[in-house]
This record gives sequence, structure tokens and C-alpha cells, in this order.
Amino acid sequence: MAQVLASINGAASSVFDNAWVRVALTIAVVIIVQMASRRTIEVIVRRAIRSNRYETQSEERKREDTLINIFRTAVAAALWIIGILVILSDLSVNVAALATGAGLVGVLVGFGAQNTIRDYLAGIFVILENQYRVGDIVSLSGGTTGAGVAGVVEEISIRITRLRDLDGNLHVVRNGEPGVITNLSIKFANVNVDVGVGYDTDIDKAEAVINKVGMEQAGEDKWKHDIIEPIQFLRLDQFADSSIILKSLGKVKPARQWDIAGDFRRRIKRAFDEAGIDIPLPQRVIHEAKPKRKEK
Repeated sequence: MAQVLASINGAASSVFDNAWVRVALTIAVVIIVQMASRRTIEVIVRRAIRSNRYETQSEERKREDTLINIFRTAVAAALWIIGILVILSDLSVNVAALATGAGLVGVLVGFGAQNTIRDYLAGIFVILENQYRVGDIVSLSGGTTGAGVAGVVEEISIRITRLRDLDGNLHVVRNGEPGVITNLSIKFANVNVDVGVGYDTDIDKAEAVINKVGMEQAGEDKWKHDIIEPIQFLRLDQFADSSIILKSLGKVKPARQWDIAGDFRRRIKRAFDEAGIDIPLPQRVIHEAKPKRKEK
């Protein structure tokens, strides 16, 4: 029996002494660990991402899927780098000398790819911090160019963001470029409406009309699910050249502020006409100079 066990051990050791067998085993281990990590990463991300009560399930799912893909790619890259180093060591390659040369090349490439690395890092933080998502309306400005673009987010990757503006133009922005990111459609939006009325207007009457219109709009089936707080009179905002500016404010669901504000302006025009409240055009007061009297 002892001789049989010794022969088995000898055969096994001779098999593992073969470099190509160790290479095959290394590749198999990397593949198995990668397959196991894919499921583990998915479970961790789906449990770690906190739901936002303003998000739909599809939006949350998109964000989770994006993070899962990023982490899977990073883990797979790390596993194969380690696996390749182990394989090279099994094949008696001088890994230390190779690493020194690779480090020098990496430094040279790094200097030339600083902007790309910055874009990748910024993209990761955009997704991790949920700064904006696919379908959001955002304005990106600042950065090195100082220029700004706005539109609907069509696609986010860890390097670029694609925006479609109101004219249908597609803007491709590097994630590391914007200095200021303004999300116009996350959680909620405010409807900020300014209306000019004549200087002879009864402000209390105008306030009552504005509040009535806001409440009526919020009660209609078309808008009641989109309006969080009805548009109401806020204050007398300023004395302009030809009118008094009245400011009204309401809270609505994200990306609905423009449609609701347009409908409110239409309603307020009709209500002001019925109440006899004038929305004046620009005016100019002309004083006629009196002719000088001739001296006798």
C-alpha cells in the first residue's frame, strides 16, 4: 500500500513539475474566480445601491447595471494581470526585469494620457455619486473650455457622456471636462414664473387670481400627478420700466417644469383678461417741451 501511495505522489509531483500543466491550471483558476466574482459583484451592488423615492425602477436598474459592468471589468483586469504574472513566472521569465520595463513604459504613457485617466476617474464618480442618469436633463459647463451645453442624457460611459439638445444636436462631452454639472431633472423641479402687470393694478386682486389659477391647474387630471405644490403668488419682485413684476413659484416632478409653466402662463393670460388686469407692452413716456416765449 505504501508503495502504491508513493508512486501516486511521484506521478502527481511529476505532472505539476511540467510548466505547461501549471499554466493550464492557472488559467482555469482565473476563469473560475472570474465567474464566481461576477455573481458576487452583482449581489453586492444591488444591495448597496440605495433606492431614491423619486427614481423609477428602470432608472435605478440602469445605474446598478452600469456599476456592475465597471466593477466586473476592473476585477477581470486585475485577475488576468495576476494570472499572466504567475504564468510568466512558471515559464521562467524574469518578471522583475519585465516589471521594471513595463513601469517605465507606464510612466511615459501616463504622461501622455493624463486627460483620459482624468475622464475615467470623473466618469466613475459621476456614476457612483449619481450626479446624473440616462434620461436626465442636464447642463454641463466650465472646465478648460468654459463652454456649456445642455440636453437630455442619452448615454453615460466611464469616459464620455452623450447629450441630445432641443434642436436634436448630439453633444459628446468628456466626463473630466465639465467644471459645473447642473441637473435639471432630479428629485423635483421648481416652476418659477414672472408676470408683468400695469402700475395701476390692484396687487391683492392679482395675487388672488394667480393663486386661484394655480389651484385649478393642480386639481386637473392632466397635471395633478405631476404637481407636488401648486403654483402660488410669492412676492412683488421688482419695479420694471413698464410694469410691476409678480413672481409665482410651484414645485413639480422632475422634467415637467417647462410643460407646466407653459400651461400656467396660458391660463394666467386668460384669467387676467377676464379680471381686467393688464399685461402691458413696453411703454415710453414722452414729454413735450414747451416753446420758449419771445421777449418783447
